[in-house]
Amino acid sequence: MSDMKLCVSLDLPSAEENLKLVEEIKNFDVWLKIGFRSYIRDGKQFLEDIKAINPNFKLFLDLKLYDIPNTMADAAEEISKFGLVDMCNVHASAGKRALKEVMNRIKDIPNKPIVIAVTALTSFDNDEFKAVYNEDINTKATKLAIDTYESGVDGVVCSAFESLDIKNSTSAEFITLCPGIRPFGEDSGDQKRVADISFAQKNLVDFIVVGRPIYNSSNPKEIVKKILENI
Repeated sequence: MSDMKLCVSLDLPSAEENLKLVEEIKNFDVWLKIGFRSYIRDGKQFLEDIKAINPNFKLFLDLKLYDIPNTMADAAEEISKFGLVDMCNVHASAGKRALKEVMNRIKDIPNKPIVIAVTALTSFDNDEFKAVYNEDINTKATKLAIDTYESGVDGVVCSAFESLDIKNSTSAEFITLCPGIRPFGEDSGDQKRVADISFAQKNLVDFIVVGRPIYNSSNPKEIVKKILENI
């Protein structure tokens, strides 16, 4: 069995609903993903509220930092200083200089978060991606992952379809976190490239991110339990 980890997205319309979900799954060994919407609305306090429910929850702050190198490094430093965040992310498209600067800036901070970089957003199909990056998704995602690896970043956000290729091009230890997972083949919503658990396992994915199939369920606890049994 792999030691693939489940990361649950907290994407609900209010802090109350998110915290109710956290309360329901508080006895499971899972990571929790806090994205733009939740963080902009509820801020650092929300991270503290989650840790108050269970201090062992691991938090992934999904803000996809993308700016000039110094600004990205400043933001990563502030996130690291919270002492609440176990993983955060940046955009690989910001370039190697920015990625290196981020890693250099936080290297001496105790309990600094794992840093991963977004290669290609999973909402892109190939034509849309090509319109922006002038290359096919698979080719460019792997190139961005190699840049990320060479910059000393811990891993990448990618689709499960790229995970194996990225590990083969970098290192087996290089983390792949894959959103857009529909654990048991549920509807894909606005994600274009989705995969189920067994596909993710075959492709050596380290973290699967699951949102809607859990929080839209009438029994989120049961779904989390089922996913954990399957991984």
